[in-house]
Amino acid sequence: MKFLKIAGLSTVAALMASPAFAHPGHDVTAGFSAGLSHPFLGADHLLAMVAVGLWAAQYGGRKGLALPAGFVGGMLAGAALGFSGTGLPGAESLIALSLVLFGGALALKARLPLLQAGALTFAAGLFHGHAHAVEANGSALAYVGGFVLATALLHAAGGVAGWRLAAVRHVVPLAGGAVALAGIAMLAG
Repeated sequence: MKFLKIAGLSTVAALMASPAFAHPGHDVTAGFSAGLSHPFLGADHLLAMVAVGLWAAQYGGRKGLALPAGFVGGMLAGAALGFSGTGLPGAESLIALSLVLFGGALALKARLPLLQAGALTFAAGLFHGHAHAVEANGSALAYVGGFVLATALLHAAGGVAGWRLAAVRHVVPLAGGAVALAGIAMLAG
């Protein structure tokens, strides 16, 4: 219930916040290497993707794979919308909100039912993918291939870190709190 209250308040804050590009690299957005580097250049994408991996580690094994798969699926859907010219109002604010939600889930050690967690990562991925696509120019397929690979690598890094740090009692919740605070700062900025 606490997680749902945080989600509700964060959604209101996201809708009131003004959109802003949260990282550099918006000038070079064509080709595979640009797509590959884009998620690493922005704290918004980097933190969200690693947080998904950390959260997935809490579910363990095959169940945990549903979270990154949901994110990547949403990201591909969002990219398709972006490349087609379909707008998603408030996308940048909702990307920051994804940090609050993923960070909150980690800080509170929330294990939502798998379908809900997968739906949440799908929704977040939708906005991340849309942002990637509207910033792109040139070969869409190569660019998408780059950011999908980068996303998978960041999810894997978060998953490995989550698995390795599971025995260290407060590290992942503290990391989650830091991610949530970064999201709040982006919403306030």
